[in-house]
Amino acid sequence: MPQVLALVDDLLFLSRIREAARAAGIEVRAVRGASELLGAARQDGRLVLVDADSERLPWAVAALRAEPGTAALPVIAFVSHVRADRAEAARAAGASRVLARSAFVNQLPELVAQAMEPRAEEPVP
Repeated sequence: MPQVLALVDDLLFLSRIREAARAAGIEVRAVRGASELLGAARQDGRLVLVDADSERLPWAVAALRAEPGTAALPVIAFVSHVRADRAEAARAAGASRVLARSAFVNQLPELVAQAMEPRAEEPVP
């Protein structure tokens, strides 16, 4: 089953992500470490959501980008609008998109729904 992977320290924010995903019928898996993130991404990761305020952001995105099987996986980082330095760090690390937390919350239903769309290499049932 396609999964949204979440590298999020704030449990309340993780709950918001899970609620939006549940409404779209999508599983969210919280990941904590590099091996767990890569393993889940290899299996059927469709989207990675990363809190750009986390110190784990650079290594997480770098690990995904370094491996051919996960290099193209979309990574969306979200950050407090007052943390321009963390937003730039997310871009430099290779995040596909960087959104302010408020924009991320507003777009969350669409972001997780897109994770369910078949990939180009997958047959449509």
